[in-house]
Amino acid sequence: MTSSKHIIDLKANRRFRRFALNTLISLYLVVVAGGVVRSTGSGMGCPDWPKCFGRWVPPTEASQLPANYKEIYGAKLKGEVEFNATKTWTEYVNRLVGAITGIIIFLMLLASIPFLKSGNKQIFFWSLGAFLLTGFQGWLGAKVVSFELHPLIVTVHMLLAIVIIFIVLYVFTWAGYVEKVITLREGSEKVLSGIGIAVMALSLFQILLGTQVREAMDVVIMRLGYGARSQWIDELGANFYIHRSFSILVFVVNAIWINRILKSGNKGTVAGKIAMACLWILIAEIATGIIMAYFGVPAFAQPIHLTFAILLIGLQFIVWLVVNGKKYLKYKGVAATAGSQF
Repeated sequence: MTSSKHIIDLKANRRFRRFALNTLISLYLVVVAGGVVRSTGSGMGCPDWPKCFGRWVPPTEASQLPANYKEIYGAKLKGEVEFNATKTWTEYVNRLVGAITGIIIFLMLLASIPFLKSGNKQIFFWSLGAFLLTGFQGWLGAKVVSFELHPLIVTVHMLLAIVIIFIVLYVFTWAGYVEKVITLREGSEKVLSGIGIAVMALSLFQILLGTQVREAMDVVIMRLGYGARSQWIDELGANFYIHRSFSILVFVVNAIWINRILKSGNKGTVAGKIAMACLWILIAEIATGIIMAYFGVPAFAQPIHLTFAILLIGLQFIVWLVVNGKKYLKYKGVAATAGSQF
């Protein structure tokens, strides 16, 4: 029987999960905004940080800049010394979304304080870790600018975003976990868990391959310009073809994993529904990849492609967590309820 000191108030639990969900939504909006920045070539739309062209509110036309702004910022604009209001504001909105996300994740941290007095105090410490990493992510964002979009810094920036998303997904799932979210046949837990690890590893590797393709594309864009989108794919090297072919393996392993989950009697469970969502998102992910490969890399497809990839690996992580719920999601209970609601 759970002692009173291990019990958290139901309202506090729901409040935390609401803030955690808002945090997840804002984190994925950051991913979308970052994808739009990359697809439109707006990464250096603001050549300084935290200000933009030395202003807290960016200019809307070149007349608002110093007469010698080309000399001041030209070195960081990679040859594009003409002020572009669209690119400037695209990058600025990206920064605003990031700043708002920092505020929301701080509110989630505050909402996690009641867990310190429960048997699930680790939820608070994981929330604190997510908040601190978000602060580090903001600092790293400044380095992305100061290092002029260095590929390694950009990749680390994206991987850290995935880590933060995973942490928030973990505490969100943990706070709402009940055993009925998944059905496990005897002896199936280890198999499903093992395949799940392989699925997430393959997805992460595919994302990293995608960053390599994007870096190669940046080189092509610098040479051909944004007006030659239809020629970009033809100019990419082996990384693109590896990335494209590797998607077949990713799909097959995902299909095997999802099929095993459903055959374990999970068609009507939360885990089964999320697993099916993974399948449809993976299909949509492949579809956006085909659109980019055969229809001239339209700008709208790039951020969608990236967002689907991060959303997919996040949902895979949730399913893997509930498969291993008895090990990683041991919840000590909430007051005035038979259990938390996933």
